[in-house]
Amino acid sequence: MQNYARLIGIDVGRKRCGLAQTDLLQTIASPLGTFSPDEIINKISHIVEGSPVEGIVVGWPLTPNGKEGEATQMVQEFINRLKNLHPDIPVFKVDERYTSNQALDVMIEIGVPQKKRRKKERVDRIAAALILQTYLESKH
Repeated sequence: MQNYARLIGIDVGRKRCGLAQTDLLQTIASPLGTFSPDEIINKISHIVEGSPVEGIVVGWPLTPNGKEGEATQMVQEFINRLKNLHPDIPVFKVDERYTSNQALDVMIEIGVPQKKRRKKERVDRIAAALILQTYLESKH
């Protein structure tokens, strides 16, 4: 029997967080928007109240040589907050080292004008979708 539930993807940043979600069949990741770290917690709670969520996928910001640093500590604190609010939903970490560059490549590919590509909010929400899509592909 098919279990219908979403996955949520997050690109955590100090000022902004990109948010994405899958459809209930978990076939595709779609960007939802960019929010402050406080806003995104409320937004996630809203999604969880509205539909079943099987897991939360968070970008894990390793350094280029694959080590954990200051950024991973900040993301771990964010994950801890999420786990306190939603203890029944598992959180998965995905290496996000190159997602911002990939997000820019995607925007170029689909014809987003250069002026709009400079908006960091766009990059963040597309990066969240890429993080989520990476996780989806690793499951299959």
